Amino acid sequence: MPIQFDVDPTVARLATSTAEFVREVVIPVERECGGSVHDAPEALRETLQKAAREAGVFAPHVPTRWGGHGLDLRGQAVVFEAAGYSLLGPLALNCAAPDEGNMHLLEKVATEEQKQRYLRPLAAGGTRSCFAMTEPAPGAGADPRSLRTTATRVPGGWRLDGRKWFITGADGAGFTIVMARTSGSPGDPGGATMFLVDAGTPGMRVVRTIETLDESLFAGHSEILFEDCVVGEEQVLGAVDRGFEGAQVRLGPARMTHCMRWLGAARRAQDVALERAGSRMAFGSALGDLGMVQQMLADSEIDIEASRALILRTAWELDTGSAAASQLTSVSKTFVAEAVNRVVDRAVQICGALGISAADAPLARLFREVRPFRIYDGPSETHRFAIARRAVRPYRQPCPGAADG
Repeated sequence: MPIQFDVDPTVARLATSTAEFVREVVIPVERECGGSVHDAPEALRETLQKAAREAGVFAPHVPTRWGGHGLDLRGQAVVFEAAGYSLLGPLALNCAAPDEGNMHLLEKVATEEQKQRYLRPLAAGGTRSCFAMTEPAPGAGADPRSLRTTATRVPGGWRLDGRKWFITGADGAGFTIVMARTSGSPGDPGGATMFLVDAGTPGMRVVRTIETLDESLFAGHSEILFEDCVVGEEQVLGAVDRGFEGAQVRLGPARMTHCMRWLGAARRAQDVALERAGSRMAFGSALGDLGMVQQMLADSEIDIEASRALILRTAWELDTGSAAASQLTSVSKTFVAEAVNRVVDRAVQICGALGISAADAPLARLFREVRPFRIYDGPSETHRFAIARRAVRPYRQPCPGAADG
């Protein structure tokens, strides 16, 4: 089957409308708050999302059944990049992490009752959510098999016990999707289950909000404690002991939507650098006429175009259910995360003092925001490990002396 990169006219129009909305409505709000929304009031989110609805760009990824535009991943790639041009663009369109990934997971895995109870209000922007997987060491992190939070059967349901941290959006979330071990021991490849836990459930509490380098993800990153937290059997999301498999429904596409959004931020940084290179005079000429600056600008254009091509290719593989999707997702996430960092870093260098100014250009805050991207959704090293392991698999020879069978 030939790969299709053509952009549907409807998607192109939505992307254009999104770009206009972000420039005219969202960027002024970003400038006003400095891009920091870790402790922003819900009114800011609600105001931005109301404006997005009025502009006709709200929820591009949400199926039409739930009030969205119903774009596939290839369509999302175009629109999410336009949204990501501002740090708050995804929040305004209700396609920011972690809610966007949770909507996809609920659509694919939840029961109809769970969809009505959790997906419907989430898709409409009436509530927020979080996904609680990561734990303090030695618990689950880059290796989810280290999962230590437990879920124990009790009459009528399950009791959750454990600690999670760096849980994005947990403070004020209406519900949490919690990964807990229902069988086996830490290090085992299976035995995990996902649970839907409503805010206010006894035994679950946000311990603290963690101060981090990035500040643009709404409500920040929190540490959550589960102590004798009991939920009903109907709160199981997906199948018992199949949580890791269920999470993959979310994690692959979510890695790509992260790439899409951050590519928009890289494009913005490059635009700032290009404007500066064309207008700033030094050593008798414009910066853009100097060879070393030209090389940086050219390398950033290459990184942006290569990232966009990888995103579209991987989105197509995911949309068509290709067996190559897992490998390409890791390749794309690793390359794009590092390329975005390179683009923003070059832009800072080209702009000099302006590049590190928090008041006069967006580059300083973009620089802070994109650095954690090389860690979120799996650090580059973990993905390289997986990429190499998959690549060598067809060439692996039996070890001499190994037992047959």
